[in-house]
Amino acid sequence: MKRRDFLAAGSALALKLGVRRRNRSFDAGPQGAYTRPIPTRQQFAWQRDELAMFIHFGVNTFMNREWGDGKEDPRVFDPTRFDARQWARIAKAAGFRAMILTAKHHDGFCLWPTASTNHSVRSSPWRTGAGDVVREFVDACRAEGLGAGLYLSPWDRHEPSYGDSPRYNDFYIDQLTELLTQYGPITEVWFDGANGEGPNGKRQLYDWPRIHRTVHSLQPGAVMFSDAGPDVRWIGNERGIAGETSWSMMDPERVPYAGFDGPGVRDALLRGDARGTVWRPGEADVSIRPGWFWHPEEDDNVRSVENLLDLYFASVGRNSKLLLNVPPTNAGLLPDTDARHLTAFGERLRTIFATNYASGARVRASGSGGTRLAPAQVVDGDPETFWSAPTGAQSGWVELELAAPATFDIVCLQEAIAHGQHIANYRVEGWMGARWTTLSWGTTIGYKKLDRIPQATTPRVRVTVEFAYDTPRLATVALYRSNT
Repeated sequence: MKRRDFLAAGSALALKLGVRRRNRSFDAGPQGAYTRPIPTRQQFAWQRDELAMFIHFGVNTFMNREWGDGKEDPRVFDPTRFDARQWARIAKAAGFRAMILTAKHHDGFCLWPTASTNHSVRSSPWRTGAGDVVREFVDACRAEGLGAGLYLSPWDRHEPSYGDSPRYNDFYIDQLTELLTQYGPITEVWFDGANGEGPNGKRQLYDWPRIHRTVHSLQPGAVMFSDAGPDVRWIGNERGIAGETSWSMMDPERVPYAGFDGPGVRDALLRGDARGTVWRPGEADVSIRPGWFWHPEEDDNVRSVENLLDLYFASVGRNSKLLLNVPPTNAGLLPDTDARHLTAFGERLRTIFATNYASGARVRASGSGGTRLAPAQVVDGDPETFWSAPTGAQSGWVELELAAPATFDIVCLQEAIAHGQHIANYRVEGWMGARWTTLSWGTTIGYKKLDRIPQATTPRVRVTVEFAYDTPRLATVALYRSNT
């Protein structure tokens, strides 16, 4: 998974043909009018899932490698206790709402019986050559009510046509078409920009516009991830940490195609752009272990429950989505330690967020955009409703008089992102005796901002939007206690 080889992944072709911008809503009219981007229905649903599980599984699992070289014998692939339902049950118990499987990694070994190559499960002893990991994976996801996503590595170290750009692009589209037409609805299609040399010594020029068109055509309900989008962007690191300032918008010229590298790219991915022209929220990927594939020597290096909680606050709590990799063993099961930590993590999240101490509060505001946009909607528990400042305002406040003095150490804020992300600075204060005391201060809010604060007890809380690029709209103000 490491992106050490993100060089010129289709640069000439992508720049020549341009990058498809399905969610572009920027409009520069005669007077320079600027309409801020908003999410598509698919992007909105994707972000509300909050947690997705990545499954790295393949010949590397049996070779004890991170990156295969494409020379692996398919006969090494033989998970004797394979059970995708176990993966899905654990994911659901931990609060995950989607899973993404490495249908093909850089070694080129395909986890489905593709017609494009013999380097697949068809040539393995697993299920006597009649097995299909992708089929069992998507069926398991649907049985547990989870979204099913697929990763198809553009880099293929086994395929002889790799590096012969037209031939390999046809080959890759054939594989992509199989995955997107044979397995029902797919919620996320995951790409990276890894781009090594082919057998001819040349780098492959990926036809990203054609790839994007194929996904849009065959799976219009799916979002596409890559460091460049077009629907979801990489957060710029593999530590699972979003920027403290995190916009869901981007300037596509700063990261024009997957694998693009240059000055300021990592910062553009980490922070987004307050005046970006496309809606492209961030996905923060990280592994529960040091490696992305299972290695028995790492069984004692599984992230703790506390560390997983920290990741949640640093990703979902910073307007991102957390994609946590959990690699199955060579038996085909998620490891026991990983499963225990994940289940405990899910239980901790449910416990922490079970009681909202802002529920039932009386709310007033500096003003509102109408009776349907009343201040009380920030505490009604419905993320679809919201308070809006008067149209055209760039600041405002809401004040909560709690049903009783409350003790809390987590503040949760949510913007009504269906109408865009506008808030650039906010402040949260508590009434401490005879004056307002700052509890937290931040920049962006977006889908969700979670502030951990020193434990405070107060009867009143005020949230002030100090500056917004457009009318501020708050969907949620919630207060929780971590119980630690």
